[in-house]
Amino acid sequence: MPFGNQIPDKTLIKNVLRKLTQKCTGGTRVSATVRGGDATVTGMIKHEHQRKPIIRCVSAVQGIRRVIDQLQLEERKPNG
Repeated sequence: MPFGNQIPDKTLIKNVLRKLTQKCTGGTRVSATVRGGDATVTGMIKHEHQRKPIIRCVSAVQGIRRVIDQLQLEERKPNG
C-alpha cells in the first residue's frame, strides 16, 4: 500500500526489469521482484565481478529502498 510519495511496486518492477534488460546484465540470466520498495535480485552470473554492477544498477532505480542479493555464481564445468 503506497504511502507518502512511495512509488507502487508494479511501477518499480517495470523500471527495474527495464533497466536490467537494457543496461545491467551483460548476457546473464537475472531477474528481480519488488515488494514494499525492496528489490530481490535472483539469477545466475558467470563471474563474481558481475555482481556489484547489477546490484548498483537496481539500487539506482528511483524508489528502490534496498536490494536483496540472491544472485548465484554458475559452477564452472571441469575441463576434460
